Amino acid sequence: MDTVYVHADESCLGNQFQDRASPGGAAGLVEIWKDGAWERRDYWLSEPDTTNNRMAIRSATEVLRAFTRPCPVRFVSDSQYLVNGIKSWLGMWKAQGWKRKAGPIENLELWKQLDAELGRHDVEAKWVRGHVGHPENEYCDFLATRAAKEQTASGGLIASGFEAWLAGQRTKGRYVDYADSAGPAQRFG
Repeated sequence: MDTVYVHADESCLGNQFQDRASPGGAAGLVEIWKDGAWERRDYWLSEPDTTNNRMAIRSATEVLRAFTRPCPVRFVSDSQYLVNGIKSWLGMWKAQGWKRKAGPIENLELWKQLDAELGRHDVEAKWVRGHVGHPENEYCDFLATRAAKEQTASGGLIASGFEAWLAGQRTKGRYVDYADSAGPAQRFG
């Protein structure tokens, strides 16, 4: 089975303010390398009052839930909270009966939902520094921020707008050296 590459990001608008709602969005770009080219799909979702951490967990849960059969997944996010949770914390929390010494687990129900989806797939999570010229991460940030502002959802995986977005960025002089035709070995080593 082909490896599925997922790039995800989250956004929470106004979470610096205590006295008003913080609309949030989560989004992702799903890629599969087939016959020498990338096949891509997008997804996004939103909540009217949330946190970055909640939206990060949902970015992973929703896409894994959308895959109809088990598959190998390389999941890339700029959320250390999410990546550390997937790689380290979930196993410890489960072994301790979903408890931790420092007190209650924040977003416990969301973590349990993600854990169930992770159990269906072979997931390798990877952290990338956000907003430093990583085109897939920047595109997902664009989708997540738009979802938070507009309070919209894609309703599942849909045809991707990545190529059009990338072309628009290139007219601004960004990502001109990005090789969209590079395969998984070149892009993910």
